[in-house]
Amino acid sequence: MTEKIEEVSYSPQDVLAAARALEPQIKAAADAMERERRLPPALARALMEAGVFRMGVPSVYGGSESDPMTQVRVVEELARMNGSVGWLSMIGSAGSFLSAFLAPPAARRLFGGVDSVIAGQIRPPHRAEVVEGGFRISGTWHFASGCAHATTMVCGCIVYEGGKARIRGSHPEFRVMLVPASKVKFADVWHTTGMRGTGSNDFTVDNVFVPCEESVSMAEPPHCRGPLYLFPPLFLVSHAGVPLGIARSAVDFVTELGSRKMMQPSGRAMREDTRVQETVAWAEATLGAARAYVYSTIEELWASLCKGDRPSPRQRATYRMMITYSHQAAKEVVSTLFDTAATSSIFRSSPLDRDMRDIVTACQHYVVHLKMYRPAGRLLLGLESEEFLF
Repeated sequence: MTEKIEEVSYSPQDVLAAARALEPQIKAAADAMERERRLPPALARALMEAGVFRMGVPSVYGGSESDPMTQVRVVEELARMNGSVGWLSMIGSAGSFLSAFLAPPAARRLFGGVDSVIAGQIRPPHRAEVVEGGFRISGTWHFASGCAHATTMVCGCIVYEGGKARIRGSHPEFRVMLVPASKVKFADVWHTTGMRGTGSNDFTVDNVFVPCEESVSMAEPPHCRGPLYLFPPLFLVSHAGVPLGIARSAVDFVTELGSRKMMQPSGRAMREDTRVQETVAWAEATLGAARAYVYSTIEELWASLCKGDRPSPRQRATYRMMITYSHQAAKEVVSTLFDTAATSSIFRSSPLDRDMRDIVTACQHYVVHLKMYRPAGRLLLGLESEEFLF
């Protein structure tokens, strides 16, 4: 992006309305996203102007500081239109939470403009060597979704001083380094089955200096003290919108298909088949249950945060279980509907083909993988989680 977009302010309701209004443009760009493996620049610009990538930015810096329910709803709507767009809105929203943990001058500089978009990766962490005034970092990170339109890259690092890892508490100090995208080299490796439009390429940083004020740790108290920033793992919340939107797209497609597809050899409409009726009803119920679980979990957690309460171990566990469960439930819904639609699901021109590829790919992400039930189970069993994202 060469043209700077001026800072403006949004309300959460503005962002949701603007996201919904983008549906025709998103649908029209679907083939280009699949082909180019990134967002078309015009669509990236439209999403920026809608405030989608900055839902976690405090209102004092021009962000919408959207409550977690709204963030999930926005991502859910966009994922219904296109899985890659939903995923990228989630990535941008999650990264924008970092702004609340930066000192105000750096936060305004890195997150103040509407075109301020975060991409990058925190795992696996590389070394950040302490130098005068900041750090020097080098390394290659993978899966940088949205890097093609990002202005700043996040790089997870372990801090080293004098050749040894610096210890904070009982663990090596972990910090996120914020590096201008212009100082990063990208590798075109994103040739995948699903989520093709996310452009989740690798990137390499070679001996780049990062000033202290442009590094951040969410283990430290935020500079902005709103409830959105009191429980750092909340930055993951919009993950749950992705599977809900993709599954909604699949259910809508099969429901509509049922009225126009003729079954052979009977010649009857697909919707008259009792097996199809049973499957569509099951899919609606399963998606509805997952969606209710997502929003009820978030609403309860948000109510506690708004009162200034620390989330209980059970709330922390339920929060993480909800994120994983929503993906697994959506994968089951989409897979079952894929089978139900039969040959109507196998062509690249079919939205259900893309939904299937997208949900299977999304479910491989570390944050939503089945293995994330383990730290949640520890909390439910009265043990402390060993996972830093808790």
